[in-house]
Amino acid sequence: MDNKISTLAQLLDAAGTQWRVFDIGRRITKIDKDSFEKIENAQIPYPAPLQKHALFAILFWDKKATDEPYIWFLKFPLDEESKLVQASRDHFSSMVLEALGTQLTGAQDGKQLNNNPYIFTPNANKRAAFNALMKVETNKPASIYYEQVQLYFTGKLGFTDWQSLSLQGIADFSFRLDKTENTESLLNSLAHIPLEVSTPLSSMLENIAISPTLTEKLLKLAKLSIENSDITSLVNYLRCLSNTKAQGLLDELIDNILQTDLAYELDIILTITGRTWLSLSDPKRLHMFMDKVATTDKHPDLFSGIFADLVAIPIIRPHLLGLLREQNRSKALSTAIGKLFS
Repeated sequence: MDNKISTLAQLLDAAGTQWRVFDIGRRITKIDKDSFEKIENAQIPYPAPLQKHALFAILFWDKKATDEPYIWFLKFPLDEESKLVQASRDHFSSMVLEALGTQLTGAQDGKQLNNNPYIFTPNANKRAAFNALMKVETNKPASIYYEQVQLYFTGKLGFTDWQSLSLQGIADFSFRLDKTENTESLLNSLAHIPLEVSTPLSSMLENIAISPTLTEKLLKLAKLSIENSDITSLVNYLRCLSNTKAQGLLDELIDNILQTDLAYELDIILTITGRTWLSLSDPKRLHMFMDKVATTDKHPDLFSGIFADLVAIPIIRPHLLGLLREQNRSKALSTAIGKLFS
């Protein structure tokens, strides 16, 4: 590898590109360049590990051209402190330099990096969401499916007529909620849309810092789903709310759930862990949640899996490790913790 190039940031700069980087793991969020370089250099941990890996989307383009941007979807292993294993980053960089040199744009036909072990393909939801976000970021028009979804959410088509909607159109609509008419349409239609629409919608809204107004509407519907023991709808509402700007309201909803038998349901446990993990950064709430997981009889290996997932998240790790030393624990929680080390 070129001695002058030791990081991905340097590689992208050396190629003369404009670039942006996104976390595309648990949710899609933009990472500022300073934070990305610190993550690259293992100066700070990756904030939201997914199965002991960091997942990035790097968007880059030639400063002098107007062509469509290039995208790398990259997956790198993390150490036990959730810091990037730099040897993997170095290996990827060396493979890129060998295949492309510093001509990252123009020379690519999509095949040179086909066998690169760090390149991955996100699932359909993530691809649609990132495509919608990319078009917003680069000031490009939405897909051809956007207008149909816009029309659907006005209610003019009837909410049962959802078969004509596409996942990409729902993504484009979701990432354009800053348009007043879209927010109003969504607020008016949320209580009426079927699961066939609310499920893909939730997979998009979980990436978006939704407004307090939309949060309050979703909270009312979530509380109704708790009253009705409607697990599927509650999962969707939790996903929609997971990146809300009104974190305190989401915390209250999680507290509400933890007071009910729904807290023992596998889908609810996995959604709280995977989507609303920020709510678990409160030690008392984390303690209550882990106690519920420990007393879930149907899934004997669940506790160890949830523990492994959460302990890798830097904001939760110290509180979860503190729980190991907590004296005031239920018998079920103490037993589950004991099995981690047996």
